[in-house]
Amino acid sequence: MSYILNIETATKNCSVALAKEGKVILNKEIAEEGYSHAERLHVFIEEIMQESGIAFNDLSAVAVSQGPGSYTGLRIGVSAAKGLCYALNIPLIAVDTLQILASQVKVSEGLIIPMIDARRMEVYTAIFNPNLENQSATAAEIITENSFENFQEKLYFVGDCAEKCQAVLTKENFIFLEEIKYPSAKEMSALSFIKFKKSDTVDVAYFEPYYLKDFMITTSKK
Repeated sequence: MSYILNIETATKNCSVALAKEGKVILNKEIAEEGYSHAERLHVFIEEIMQESGIAFNDLSAVAVSQGPGSYTGLRIGVSAAKGLCYALNIPLIAVDTLQILASQVKVSEGLIIPMIDARRMEVYTAIFNPNLENQSATAAEIITENSFENFQEKLYFVGDCAEKCQAVLTKENFIFLEEIKYPSAKEMSALSFIKFKKSDTVDVAYFEPYYLKDFMITTSKK
């Protein structure tokens, strides 16, 4: 029996899910403007384990969202996941954040474009087919009116930057699913179980989140 604890902290959504054989048993999450991951994450983990009646020693693995996304959010999630894996001597599974976001779209045709907000008109994005197979390299893209202009099929956009992108991405085949805003540990559960069955794990000691861009410190102009 495989129990996997899934941790998703790459965006404003702090999300934890406990899954059995890829099916969610219990999920707790909250999306706040102030990024409350440091305060919420360990509380959610403790509550889920207590309420589910599953002991930490019963876990088969811990899965974490690998990025791209918030530098601080990713550090918090990966640190927590590594700590559990070290303490329990269980494997660590890393799941692509954009694939987690794309997996919430259920379509039979067209392409899925998950986008995570970066700065100004920049987004972290990739392209997936309906089977969640990656069709492009993950990239940091500046969105303009010419972005994705060569695609004729339906493009389904999801993520937390729909508001700023809809103003420039106006072609008829562009469909914004505004209700799908953040990646969630719920969607991680099926993806992490697939990786677990393949023994597709990462080195607990050396794994680092996929930041895509270097962390930048900005100073106030005041």
